[in-house]
Amino acid sequence: MTASPLLPVLDVRPAEDAVDVFGGPNLPHWRPRLFGGQVLGQVAVAAGRTVPEDRALHSLHAYFLRPGDPDVPVAFTVERLRDGRSFSARRVQATQAGVPILSGIASFQTAAEGLEHHEPAPEVPDPEDLPSDYELLDALDHPMAARIGRGRHVDVRHVEPALYAAADPQRRAGQSVWFRLDAPLPGPDLLHRGALAYASDLSVLEPVLRRHGLAWATPGMSVASLDHAMWWHRPARADEWVLYVTQSPSASGARGLSTGRMYDRQRRLVATVAQEGMLRLP
Repeated sequence: MTASPLLPVLDVRPAEDAVDVFGGPNLPHWRPRLFGGQVLGQVAVAAGRTVPEDRALHSLHAYFLRPGDPDVPVAFTVERLRDGRSFSARRVQATQAGVPILSGIASFQTAAEGLEHHEPAPEVPDPEDLPSDYELLDALDHPMAARIGRGRHVDVRHVEPALYAAADPQRRAGQSVWFRLDAPLPGPDLLHRGALAYASDLSVLEPVLRRHGLAWATPGMSVASLDHAMWWHRPARADEWVLYVTQSPSASGARGLSTGRMYDRQRRLVATVAQEGMLRLP
């Protein structure tokens, strides 16, 4: 099977004329701005290119500063903040035409033994028993539906009703989705951690919409990511099924907060996510 189209996007490469500067192509997006998850994934990989291979990415904290332009290349400039005996820290500035669009700090750690526990996964149907969002979007009579779905290159399957065209009548503040890349992602663990960051931004704010009886198709609604934090606990492949359980503890001041937990097929907790987003209604 052909490799995922996300491979060349996430696999950022060094610039020819600068040290610790990386770049990669942009993924076409259905809106006239870059998908934030793409930049998150690229920042994670760019930072990882500057640390020893035995140090795994374990956290990333980022602020979205400006909307990105899909037609303009992004440069990822890495600053080496610290290399200790066990941990390395990197600051990454993502810029377009010299203007920052995202700023983040990533931390890496050598393998270590220690305490072990994790919050158990909820009981939900298996992904094979759920419809793919590809099918749901293909069934919509809208010219953008296929681009929204298949253009992400991630097979997403909602446990609760999807929110593309209609709101959730139960107005719950949480949801679960299964996801995996729709084609293999060859390469090291770092690329898969970057791909998990990419996918983490696809549905993380949906619990805010769900709680307030909103759908993505709500006329006049404006949604934008403000900041994003992610912690990787255990290795996982993004081209295998991952259960993403999200909930929203608060919304106020035209902002909504969501937190999420990612589990692999064996129900091991592999990552935790938090994001605050701006949500404005007409």
